[in-house]
Amino acid sequence: MIIKTKNGKILIKNQPVLKKAQNTISAPKSKRDVAAGLIMCDGLLLIAQRKHGKSLEYKWEFPGGKLEIGETLEECLKRELMEEMQLEIFVREHFVDSAYDYDFGTIILHSFWATCKSKDIPVVLEHEQYKWVNPKDLPQYDFAPADKPIIEAILGLF
Repeated sequence: MIIKTKNGKILIKNQPVLKKAQNTISAPKSKRDVAAGLIMCDGLLLIAQRKHGKSLEYKWEFPGGKLEIGETLEECLKRELMEEMQLEIFVREHFVDSAYDYDFGTIILHSFWATCKSKDIPVVLEHEQYKWVNPKDLPQYDFAPADKPIIEAILGLF
């Protein structure tokens, strides 16, 4: 479901319908804000494959990470790309948000357009691999559920 807020931002909400057993109480799920980079270089978009042994292993995603206390989403994105790939990026503008309820909690994925000086990635610490792809080819990859609504929004631009 796509929701447009009063300030013009777009929120894409994708929640599975879950039936709860009667007379049961479950602990509230955690919510995490995550910044995702839509990093363009020479007309190609950077995607990364999650590592073996991690949640959502081998799923593709837009690189980024969890927001830490006291930082903005833009600062989070720059920090995560430097920590995980030693890639200096230039965050441009917010694109769309996507929320998804996983069994481990809710992820609110905030996507930002960004650029970098070069497609050379010095190190890959948190992923199996990365690729630079044509945005039109995104549907060929098995992405994490929270990323899929962002892909739909990107494809609407191309």
